[in-house]
Amino acid sequence: MTPPRHDHDAGGDADLLEVKAALREDTWGRMSVEGVARFPRPDGRIPNFVGAEAAAERLRGTGAWGRATAVKANPDSPQWPVRQRALEDGKVVYMAVPRLAEDDPFFLLDPDDLADNARKSSSIKGASASAKTVQVEDLAPVDLVVTGCVAVDETGARLGKGGGFSDLEYALASQAGLIGPETVVVTTVHELQLRDAGEIPMGDHDFGLDVIVTPDRVIECPKRTTGGRIHWDELTPEKVESIPLLRAMARGSER
Repeated sequence: MTPPRHDHDAGGDADLLEVKAALREDTWGRMSVEGVARFPRPDGRIPNFVGAEAAAERLRGTGAWGRATAVKANPDSPQWPVRQRALEDGKVVYMAVPRLAEDDPFFLLDPDDLADNARKSSSIKGASASAKTVQVEDLAPVDLVVTGCVAVDETGARLGKGGGFSDLEYALASQAGLIGPETVVVTTVHELQLRDAGEIPMGDHDFGLDVIVTPDRVIECPKRTTGGRIHWDELTPEKVESIPLLRAMARGSER
């Protein structure tokens, strides 16, 4: 049985959703090649790729990385090497609980207080042992946002899996004052995830990238477009009910 698309409970413009879905399918096909794909299979995921460690090392050499003391990172496999290196370099890491599915939707990983080494602690399973879960208001302002992408282009446009969780994380953190104009937004991707400029459509809720890092190069993007706020009119009741924090916010606004 084919699982539902990640955007099955997404609101917003139907034509835009279909264009994005087609781009995802095409990119997952590009990545499903021996010597490129790495476990787990790319279909339906932020694609893991051969060279993820090299991309993390290249990111490690950037000025934005050197200046950062606190990092918000996605929990996906291709950015595991980035999370590991952040802890090794003494940076606090906030990692989203997958699908924002808990009442406290972020893991707090303190490099000075880990139950295991940086590699194990920065995995999803390891974070459960080494991190405490915290609310958005318990996070400190971050210098660097690391986000996973299915596809990107050099203008800074990005495409996620379709569930909208990265955009919601970004909006929640922005509205809480934890992400500001000086916060740098980066991703690590394979060269095959790069699309032509203008090929990826951006909705009002979509945030963009400042820096794209591949195993081979660093791409500086123009000033990014930021979502930065929750677009309630684009959230279906199903989506709101699936995320405890959004559910609580929606019910609070009804009082």
